[in-house]
Amino acid sequence: MRRPVAVRVVGPLQWIVYPALAAVAATVVLATPVQLFGLHLPEPVAPMILAFAWPLIRPSMTAPAVLFALGLFLDLFWNAPLGLWALCLMAVYFTVLMSRNLMAGHEGLIRFGAYAACTLGAFGLAYMIVAVRAANAPAIAPLIAQIAPTLMLYPVANWMLDRFDDGDIRFR
Repeated sequence: MRRPVAVRVVGPLQWIVYPALAAVAATVVLATPVQLFGLHLPEPVAPMILAFAWPLIRPSMTAPAVLFALGLFLDLFWNAPLGLWALCLMAVYFTVLMSRNLMAGHEGLIRFGAYAACTLGAFGLAYMIVAVRAANAPAIAPLIAQIAPTLMLYPVANWMLDRFDDGDIRFR
C-alpha cells in the first residue's frame, strides 16, 4: 500500500512578498542616520539578493514586476535617477534567468562567483549611467562602500535558494 507524501506548497507570498517586504525594511532601517564609533551604517542594495535568487528559484511573471517596483522604491528613497536601480536589478534578473541552466546544480563558490559577477555588473551599469548623466565620474570610495556590504549579503541569497529551490515539486 502506498503512503501519501506530504507536499510543501510554497506560494508567491512566501518567496516573493515576504522577501520583498524584508528588503524594503532592511533598506529603510540601514538608511537611518546612526553613527557607531564614528561610522555610518552600511547601505547595501538588499533587493540584489532577490534579483539573483528569484530566477533560480522559479521563473515567474510576478517576480520581475515586484523587482521593478523595488528598483523604483530604491530610486525614490535614495534620490537616484528614476529607473536607475530598476534597470540594474532587471539586468541582473535577466542575466541570471538566461544563465539558469548553467548554474543548475552548482553551489558554494561557483554560485557566489555568479552573485559577485552580477552584483559588480549591476554596480558597473549604475556607475556608467550616473557618470554619463552627470558628465562627471562619481567617487569610487562610496561605490566600494556600497558594493562590499551587498556582496556580504550572499548568505541570505544562498539561504533563500536552499529554502525555496525544491519547495514545490509541482514545478520540477
